[in-house]
Amino acid sequence: MRSAANVNGHPIHPMLVAFPAAYLFGSACVDLFARATGRRRWFRTASHLNALGIASALAAAIPGLIDYMFVVPPKSSAKNRATDHMFANLSALAMFALARAGRREEDQPAAPWAMAAEVAGVGLLTTGGWLGGTLVYRNQIGVDHRYANAGKWRVEAIAAPATTIDAAAVGELDVNQMKLVRAGSKRIVLARTERGHVAFDDRCTHKGGPLSDGTLACGVVQCPWHGSQFDVASGAVEQGPAAERIHTYDVAEHDGRIYISVG
Repeated sequence: MRSAANVNGHPIHPMLVAFPAAYLFGSACVDLFARATGRRRWFRTASHLNALGIASALAAAIPGLIDYMFVVPPKSSAKNRATDHMFANLSALAMFALARAGRREEDQPAAPWAMAAEVAGVGLLTTGGWLGGTLVYRNQIGVDHRYANAGKWRVEAIAAPATTIDAAAVGELDVNQMKLVRAGSKRIVLARTERGHVAFDDRCTHKGGPLSDGTLACGVVQCPWHGSQFDVASGAVEQGPAAERIHTYDVAEHDGRIYISVG
């Protein structure tokens, strides 16, 4: 799904994470090198790398948190993975901060427990990076992939209504195009098929994948994560691995607007 924190469509979080990874890994490596060779000036270098790593990690966390809150689908395998990713990196940051606290002087070796914290931080940082890569390459978080004639990514957040949602203007969507409507806790997809407009839950019933980020053709939507297919008019499963249908909503047109009934 397209990142909410982006520059001209390019997600910011993946651009920034390279800096804390390089600085913090570098800090641990230089620290070990200084201990092995007895070159005290390298302890100062390790200290500077540690400080840069902590600062850049905090900067990288901001766009990551934005995507966690507004992009990763709720109640999905990706949300669980993103939560683990966040806590692994926060724990790593805590370990490196603890290691920094164990430095008596910048040109002196840190206490043994501080070095142990730094090694633990490297392990946690590696785990967090592994999970982050899985979020991108498997769950496609931050990936703005659009199929032919899909149009631009459309998402609209509105206040949760009592019974109906004013979702779009008539003619806003072309055939086989979709729009994600976020109404309170609900995530509903408005789509236009050859037979007219339909609306259905965004959540794939298999692992919670975002159907709004999938492919729509011939009245069938395909989940981008594992390929489950659903009839968008009835919600019936056309192709697994999903076994449960998706919920659909009544759609009506009035005075040039499209309304979704959620009551």
